[in-house]
Amino acid sequence: MPSTPPTRRRASARQWLAGARPRTLPAALTPVLVGTGAAAALDGVRWSTAVLSLVVALALQVGVNYANDYSDGVRGTDADRVGPFRLVGSGAAEPRHVRDAAFSCFAVAALAGLAVVALAQAWWLLLVGAASIAAAWYYTGGKRPYGYAGLGEVFVFVFFGLVAVLGTTYVQAGRVSPVALAGAVCVGLLAVAILLANNLRDVPTDAVAGKRTLAVRLGEERTRLLYAGTVAGALVAALACAPRHPWALLVLLAVVPAVPPVRAVLGGARGRDLVPVLQRTGQLELVTGALLALGLAL
Repeated sequence: MPSTPPTRRRASARQWLAGARPRTLPAALTPVLVGTGAAAALDGVRWSTAVLSLVVALALQVGVNYANDYSDGVRGTDADRVGPFRLVGSGAAEPRHVRDAAFSCFAVAALAGLAVVALAQAWWLLLVGAASIAAAWYYTGGKRPYGYAGLGEVFVFVFFGLVAVLGTTYVQAGRVSPVALAGAVCVGLLAVAILLANNLRDVPTDAVAGKRTLAVRLGEERTRLLYAGTVAGALVAALACAPRHPWALLVLLAVVPAVPPVRAVLGGARGRDLVPVLQRTGQLELVTGALLALGLAL
């Protein structure tokens, strides 16, 4: 007999907070920190613009989390899930309510982004903002989500690394620099590491559901090596700032929090054992970004 679908009910505030996946927020905060640090190195910090950029980043991150929850939930990808709580997959909330929450976050990001563009007088950035919102939705939304085709890491690197960091620097200083680019590569690679840890955990269920993430396509062993490579590459990119800004060597302190998640991934952690790896990778991104931003500002 077919299984009975879960009874929908009104999700609590705590469940909505869990569905927003607050542990992923370092991926939104870190680019703004590094971009502002790079702007400080150019003597161009504008705090009002930096705060608005942070609102844009946080709203997009929460929006993409809700959008992912909705799209995976209605497709049935989250029917048998090991990872964080999902509103639609668990039956805690109606899919349309989660979709509306995602769109509301995108609207907040759009309004804050419009304010940033107006302050910076860089109206061409409206196109970048529109592309960012589209990328957030079509990661798992639409008829052909790119996250299901193994392109998630590429888009994360571009939008949560290059676009977010360089955009934050540009709207404050009016220009970017090689140091800002190195910081953007660092942040982008760590954002990719977060996604790799997430998708490595979900390889068995994603493969069954037809979600062909990069981790599914590469297989577990090569994904583990790629994860370690992105973490190492991020630290190397950050250290590339040191010739011009010696205080960037503070990033070497990030090696300490990098060891446990890399050791766990290379050691063969699977399933629930990868949940803390996801959290530690997010913390690593935040620590690395904070140290780099401080080094550039100094």
